[in-house]
Amino acid sequence: MTCSHVPDDPAPPTVAASGCEACLEEGRHDWVHLRFCQTCGRVGCCDNSPGRHATAHHRATGHPLIRSFEPGEDWWWCYLDEQSFHVPGAPPAPSHG
Repeated sequence: MTCSHVPDDPAPPTVAASGCEACLEEGRHDWVHLRFCQTCGRVGCCDNSPGRHATAHHRATGHPLIRSFEPGEDWWWCYLDEQSFHVPGAPPAPSHG
């Protein structure tokens, strides 16, 4: 099942970082898991991380979708629908691994 915010072309955006961008800007490396924005490709840390930067990015921008940036994981999350899902046929997500 997917949400209504998945684009017709679910190809992942270009990701330019190998860690949480906000944490790296703050000189931190204490994230738990990483996510990346499906609108702009910004990498942020999960809500179990001290910074919670993926959710902060959503709140600041309104970008609705993230994907896991962890090796071997390919799930999506929609902040607007509060729903986790997979997108059949979507290209593999990059990972920092």
